[in-house]
Amino acid sequence: MANYEAVIGLEVHVQIRTHSKMFTRVATGYGQPENTLTDPTVLALPGALPVMNRAALDAIIKAGLMLGCEIAPVCKWDRKNYFYPDSPKNYQISQYDQPICLGGAVEIELPGPARNLMGEHKLIPLTRIHLEEDVGKCSHGATDSLVDYNRAGTPLMEIVSEPALHSGEEAYAYLTALRAAIVQGGISDCDMEKGQMRCDANISIRPVGATGLGTKVELKNLNSISYVRAGIDHEIKRQVALIESGGTIVQETRDYDGLTGASQSLRTKEMAHDYRYFPDPDLMPVQVDEAWKARLRASCPELPFDRQRRYFRDYELPYTLTSVLIWDRPLAEYFEAAVKAGGAAGKARAQQIGNWIANDLLRELKAGGAAGAEGTGGAGGLALAEVKMRPEHIAELVELVESGKLLGPAAKEVFAQTFASGEAPLAVAERAGLLAQPTDSGDLEAWCREAIANNAKAAAEFRAGKESAINGLKGPVMKAARGKANPREVDETLRRLLAE
Repeated sequence: MANYEAVIGLEVHVQIRTHSKMFTRVATGYGQPENTLTDPTVLALPGALPVMNRAALDAIIKAGLMLGCEIAPVCKWDRKNYFYPDSPKNYQISQYDQPICLGGAVEIELPGPARNLMGEHKLIPLTRIHLEEDVGKCSHGATDSLVDYNRAGTPLMEIVSEPALHSGEEAYAYLTALRAAIVQGGISDCDMEKGQMRCDANISIRPVGATGLGTKVELKNLNSISYVRAGIDHEIKRQVALIESGGTIVQETRDYDGLTGASQSLRTKEMAHDYRYFPDPDLMPVQVDEAWKARLRASCPELPFDRQRRYFRDYELPYTLTSVLIWDRPLAEYFEAAVKAGGAAGKARAQQIGNWIANDLLRELKAGGAAGAEGTGGAGGLALAEVKMRPEHIAELVELVESGKLLGPAAKEVFAQTFASGEAPLAVAERAGLLAQPTDSGDLEAWCREAIANNAKAAAEFRAGKESAINGLKGPVMKAARGKANPREVDETLRRLLAE
C-alpha cells in the first residue's frame, strides 16, 4: 500500500421524503404489501403520462443550497435506457447533461489523535446532484425471481462526489456528514436498512505521486455506512495485490458482501453511451428563479459543523460535548432552548446544561421504550418530543445546583423525578425534602477547622499554590455536615481559614 494511493468517488442515492411519487400522485411508502403502491404511470401502461412532483423539486433545491451547490436556472429530463425487470418502462427518467445542482461540497471530520480531540476537517467537492425516479426491487430465490414495484417511481436524488476521497475512513466520514445534513434538513430519513440511502463506490489506485486516474471498479450493495468503509478498504487491498502479482484491473461492477468481507464480479461496467440518453418528450424543462431559491434558502438549517463552531464561539463548549449535540438537530435545539430559558445566566452555565443533556437526558432517552427517531440519541429509544422534562426544567435544575440549594445525589434524584413526571425541579425538591439545609455558621467553621487540622498535607499543598488540594478538605467537611452543607459556603469558609 505504501507505493499506491487510492482515489474514490461516491454516488449516493437518497429517497426524498414526499407523500407521492416523482411523476404520479400514487403514495410512497415502505413495508406495504407487494405491488400495492402502483398505478398506470408507475407500471408504464399505454397512455399514462408523467406529471412532476413540486415537493421533490423543492427538496433537491434545498439540499443543493445547504451543500453550497449552484442551482441551475434551467434543468431538463432525460430517459436513461436499460432493460431490467425492476424498471417497468425499460427506461428511467433522470437528468443527464442539465442537472439541477452543480458543484458544492461536503465538510467532513476525520478521527482525531485521541477520542476526545477534534480531527482534521476537509471539504469533499461534489460534481452534481440530480433528480430521478427510483426503480422497483427484485428478490431472487432458488427457482424464481420476483419484483415489487412499490418503490418504483419514488423521488430519488443522486449525489455524485468528485474522485477526492482516499480511504474507507474518509468515505465513512463523508457519508456520516452527508446523512446528517440531509436528515436535519428534513429531506429524507436516510434509513439504509429501508433503502432510503444507498451508496456505490468507484475505486481506483495509482502510484503515489501520479496525477492520472487508474481503472475504476464500482462497488455495489454497500447497505450500511460501516460496510462502505470496509468494502472500500477491501477493494483497495484487492487491487494492490492484483497489480503487484502482475495482474490487470478491469473496469467492472463488483458485489460486496459485508458479512463475509468478500466481493465478486457482477458485470463489466457500462459507459454513459450504453444508456442512450435522450430528452424525455413528455416532460418540459424546469426553470428555477431567484424567488424559488430564496423561499427554500430561508428554510435551510444550520449545518452540523457550523453549529459546532458557533457552540465553541458563543458557549465555549468542549469538543466532547459539541460532538454529542450537533449530530441530532432536535437535541441541539433542546439544548439551546434550555440555555435561553436560563437568561443571561444560562449562557454562562451552558456547559453544565449541556452535561445534563448529553449524560443524564440521553441516558434516560436510550432507556425508553418508544420507536427510534431523530432526537432519540439512539435507535429504539424514547423520542425527545415525548419527554415530559422541558428545556426550562434543565435550566432550573442547573441553577439549583450552582446556587448550592441542591447537592449532587439529591440533584440526580430530582432529575429522575422531573423526567418521569414533568414536575418542576424546585417543586420536586421541596416536596421530597431534598433541598440543602442552611448550616449554622459556627458549626460550619468548626468542621472546616477540624478538616484543616486533620489534613495538614492537603492544607499545606493548597497554601503552596496547588488549587486542587482544597478538594481533599471539602470531603471531610461534607461528611461532618452529613451532606447537607452548601458547597459554596464550604469553599468560601475553607479559603478564608486557609488564608489566615
